[in-house]
Amino acid sequence: MPPRALLAVAGWTAAAVAATLTGLAAVQVIGDGIAASTDGGVLTPEQVERQLASATASPSAEQSTGSPTPTPTAAPTTQAPSTTAVKKTLSTPGGTAIAECNGSTVRLLSWAPAQGFGVKRADRGPDEHAEVIFEGAGGKVEMRVRCTGGQPTASWKQDD
Repeated sequence: MPPRALLAVAGWTAAAVAATLTGLAAVQVIGDGIAASTDGGVLTPEQVERQLASATASPSAEQSTGSPTPTPTAAPTTQAPSTTAVKKTLSTPGGTAIAECNGSTVRLLSWAPAQGFGVKRADRGPDEHAEVIFEGAGGKVEMRVRCTGGQPTASWKQDD
């Protein structure tokens, strides 16, 4: 092998080793924050619902959802009794949605496809019903959400 080719191979090898070591060092510096959750596991829908319920009780969580923050008034006023919205996490094989009922009106707050699925279409409401369609290698899952007794309830069908 000519000395010039040998030099080129040695230079390329040195560059590849340097790039690999730099990448490994960067991952080491970043650490577990890349993919690890705070408790090291996947949350169940019940755990998600409990965390959401506790998060919405704090003012910072309400502000982060874009909900208006009430402003104090100078004097007390008489208002009609407020209706309380009920939130619930609903799951299907295609994904999960968080819905909110205010009386008989439902609104999807968020949705997330399960692994291997994507969101084909979503109708968030507010309306008598809302729906989200998840589609992926496992087929198509249509989730339809209504308010039953003031609680979000889901029905779904799956097509292969």
